[in-house]
Amino acid sequence: MTTTADYYEVLGVTKTASGDEIKKAYRKLAMQYHPDRNQGNKDAETKFKEINEAYEVLKDDQKRAAYDRYGHQAFTSGMGGAGANPFNGFDFTGAGFADVFSDIFSEFTGQGRSRQRSYAERGDDIRYDIALTLEEAYVGLEKEINITTSKECDACHGHGTADGKEPPVCATCGGTGRVRTQQGGFFVFETTCPQCRGTGRAVTDKCKKCRGTGKEKLEKSLKIKIPAGIENGTRMRVAGEGEVGKRGGPKGDLYVFITVKRHKTYERDGADLFTVSPISMSMAAMGGQFKLKGIDGEEINVEVKPGTQPSDKLRIKGKGMRYMNSDKRGDLFVEFKVVIPTKLTDAQKECLKQFDAAAPEEEKSFWNKLFG
Repeated sequence: MTTTADYYEVLGVTKTASGDEIKKAYRKLAMQYHPDRNQGNKDAETKFKEINEAYEVLKDDQKRAAYDRYGHQAFTSGMGGAGANPFNGFDFTGAGFADVFSDIFSEFTGQGRSRQRSYAERGDDIRYDIALTLEEAYVGLEKEINITTSKECDACHGHGTADGKEPPVCATCGGTGRVRTQQGGFFVFETTCPQCRGTGRAVTDKCKKCRGTGKEKLEKSLKIKIPAGIENGTRMRVAGEGEVGKRGGPKGDLYVFITVKRHKTYERDGADLFTVSPISMSMAAMGGQFKLKGIDGEEINVEVKPGTQPSDKLRIKGKGMRYMNSDKRGDLFVEFKVVIPTKLTDAQKECLKQFDAAAPEEEKSFWNKLFG
């Protein structure tokens, strides 16, 4: 025992503190007073020993209960069957501290104690891109695609070994796939095991057919059902159609990415469609109608009201794209672009002059500027 101070006061916590609160307080103080950060500072070294002594007791439920009942006497020889001092022979600055600090490092990395790596691994996901026209996106379709994936090697049953059996656990990392090294007494580094390359198993005699990969190339065809109304950038998941799992693991998935090509007439925003339609000055002034081919292939009768101005818009309900998994449709928005001729015949000019003469005074200046 190196201190007679109250262990709770040493760590700066209350007697009702939870295990997590005690661990958090200890970690903060251990970092602050560690000898590597306070070289030559005897006070810091003493404090460091005290906080480790306190933590060694309070982190253990049985030791903490004994300390709460008997205090420091609980850990002296002959006290109530508690046994000898648990700190005899414990070197807080040598190899003993390495295990303590390893716990701190594990908390920082979120990895905890190293465990043997799972032998089986899930297969990789694969990607396939499909480009559709806006008309195809509207109706939806079933499309056959050809993909390159993999299957389990039938010679080694996915193990990658010459005898087709599971390879032994890697002796270098003990099956964890990771190795740890400690430098300077403070920093702990964890890297991929160089012997097994992170698999946790050491394959010494590889399968000749698959060269130790445990899988073979596979070409296959799939039918992909693309729903009506699908949007650009949609990602579709086809479960279990990815790469074969490693060493008996589950297959990965296939992800189909949808691209909808630009349309020569329509712009899309969700389920709504937008288009710009040119109309003549006379149609804008007197009104009229024209036909527009809808995205569904049907002709739409577009009504132009008398006095339509440039950039006026008309909303036609229910003539846009389909909503996915629904019979409902968005709307179609038609923006009118009034076309003003740049070249006029004499007859046309005469007609416009007559129109100008009959127009109200406030409109004459406008026509004079254009055609005067």
